[in-house]
Amino acid sequence: MMQLEGTLDIVRACELAGVSRAGLYREYAEHEPRQMETALRDAIQGIAVENRCYGYRRVAAELRQQGWVVNHKRVLRLMRQDNLLCLRKRRFVLTTDSCHPYGVFPNLTKGLPLTAINQVWVSDITYIRLREQFIYLAVVLDAFSRKMLGWALEETLEASLAVAALDRALAERVIPPGVIHHSDQGVQYASHEYVEKLLAHGFRISMSRKGSPWENARAEAFMKTLKSEEVDLRNYKDLEDARNSIAHFLEQVYNGKRLHSALGYLSPRVFEARTTTPQEKGKIPL
Repeated sequence: MMQLEGTLDIVRACELAGVSRAGLYREYAEHEPRQMETALRDAIQGIAVENRCYGYRRVAAELRQQGWVVNHKRVLRLMRQDNLLCLRKRRFVLTTDSCHPYGVFPNLTKGLPLTAINQVWVSDITYIRLREQFIYLAVVLDAFSRKMLGWALEETLEASLAVAALDRALAERVIPPGVIHHSDQGVQYASHEYVEKLLAHGFRISMSRKGSPWENARAEAFMKTLKSEEVDLRNYKDLEDARNSIAHFLEQVYNGKRLHSALGYLSPRVFEARTTTPQEKGKIPL
């Protein structure tokens, strides 16, 4: 392709491209603000994930150091929109009746050896960037077999996203009382709706500490696999395109074909099919 030297004014550039100036301005007005907003939200997400205890003022200061022209009020609005504001830690109460919507639970998995399917379920949420918006994926996995049990992909970060993934997991299998459900302290998992559903199904609720992603290592490892082997290799057109592609990866590739060294180079589905008794399952440290 021939390179043009010098500068072009808008009129000449439109003539060369075969578009009208009005059409160019309409296209810019329609897409550029949304793309810039998405880029800003992406930067905020990155800062908030790396610095989980940052409030909106510190995030705004970090953005300005990165060259963004943005005030703290806009950052607050976007962080509130994406549920990135820090969740205040509250005293854990053992009784069910005292479990309020934002209760924080202790980590029940620390040092716990994994010995069976349906011993520990782990959950997490990640964001996926499209061209002009974010979508959000919530997942539930069996920590022992690493099988994807339930997932949901939506445009919202409300608690309903996490609940939809949990409902899908509960439809996957019958579980005994006492299964540990482990997650971070995100507002979705601490919400009244989510906690009540867990308690109604007999789960023991466990949460990692703030700023300690390694305490939810199984879920974090899965998200890394998902990003490197699916999301980063795609350019999704829209939510439905992403949902179809990710569904294929999760259900057909990850559960059915992907080999895990920790599972004796079996896929999660094959590993579960071959696992019949606790004695045959062995022990895998969490």
